[in-house]
Amino acid sequence: MRARAGILVTGTEVLTGRVADANGPWLAEELRRSGVEVGQVAVVGDRPDDLLAALRHLAATNDLVVTTGGLGPTADDLTAAVVARFQGREMAEDPALRERIGAIVERLYAQRGWDSPAAEVDAGTAKQALVPRGARVLEPAGTAPGLVVPAGEAGGPPVVVLPGPPGELRRMWPAALAAPEVRDALADAVPLLEETVRIWGPPEAELAGLLRDHETRHDAAGLEVSTCLRDGELEVVTRHSPEAAEDYRRLERALVERFGGQVFATDGRTVDRVVADLLVERGATVATAESCTAGLVAGRLADLPGSSRYLLGGFVTYANEAKTAEVAVPEELLARHGAVSEEVALAMADGARARLGTTYGLSTTGVAGPDGGTADKPVGLVHIAVTTADRRWHRALRLSGDRAAIRGRSVTCLLHLLREAVAGTAD
Repeated sequence: MRARAGILVTGTEVLTGRVADANGPWLAEELRRSGVEVGQVAVVGDRPDDLLAALRHLAATNDLVVTTGGLGPTADDLTAAVVARFQGREMAEDPALRERIGAIVERLYAQRGWDSPAAEVDAGTAKQALVPRGARVLEPAGTAPGLVVPAGEAGGPPVVVLPGPPGELRRMWPAALAAPEVRDALADAVPLLEETVRIWGPPEAELAGLLRDHETRHDAAGLEVSTCLRDGELEVVTRHSPEAAEDYRRLERALVERFGGQVFATDGRTVDRVVADLLVERGATVATAESCTAGLVAGRLADLPGSSRYLLGGFVTYANEAKTAEVAVPEELLARHGAVSEEVALAMADGARARLGTTYGLSTTGVAGPDGGTADKPVGLVHIAVTTADRRWHRALRLSGDRAAIRGRSVTCLLHLLREAVAGTAD
């Protein structure tokens, strides 16, 4: 049986959605890389009884529990004290740790030009230096130390207590994994590989049918297959032991044989990465002209390092006057067909390409909502286009969802159209 871990994310700000949880998924992936199965990621607010109940729940079925958050100097930072109570250990001040935290605080004050810490800050430092007796201290990456708290007399798993700020947690994680108590708890960890296949176009039901046909073999080989539909892309993620590598390759071959060119990556690359690699390989460049997406296409292209090799620039042409002035869309074309049209999308892409002298021009124009739609041009109608000096491709999208969903899906669809154009598979 594989080693198992449970993750407990604390903080009312995370529970209520004011702060998105970056730690739970990151820790789950890091544990997966170490061969540890994560069965649950729980989120609780800053209430001692809820923290205690969640710890009891996770400890019942896991070899290790990892908590994040609640280690700061304020009154609502309760995690260390609650974990101590759960493990049956008293809290006690670590004088040497208090000195180290105090030195960190002094340094931070000096760097920011603040006066020396006041009594309230000293009290917070003293609070952060309180640790459960017998706990292993993980040196602070900010001002909060981490902890590895062994089980008390009642038994159960050790609890790793980590700070909430993601940067601090990630710097502290290697020391947490190296702690003897953690190594012992995860002694049954089995290394797992993770493979991702990405597919564009087919309905999810077709993928489900293929996977059902292979399900018996998956189970026998120990392949753990999960699927996700995201912005029209089907993502097939498979976790397996090194010994099951050939079984996975059979599944991968089945996916490629079934879906052919709709499989755009078998190595886990995103469409963004695939497009970037294709453009660099061919020495090609792009320029964008965006209406309803207002810069999202250019922004996504620029997200990857080295994007200046292929992205020369872009235009946000929301108003008709901007379409004419910036990318030379003829006024007569706008008057005859309207801004949301195939003709204008193609003219925008041509104009951006001509203005910046790129290989490809890209464009979006549509009705993102929630209002502005008509019977002929409803909310969710978006025209996208890719052009070169001698070829032009266009798609009319009919999308659903809120404004953000329509704009985001439009960008993904345009990147796939660009991918097909550059690869020579677009019709």
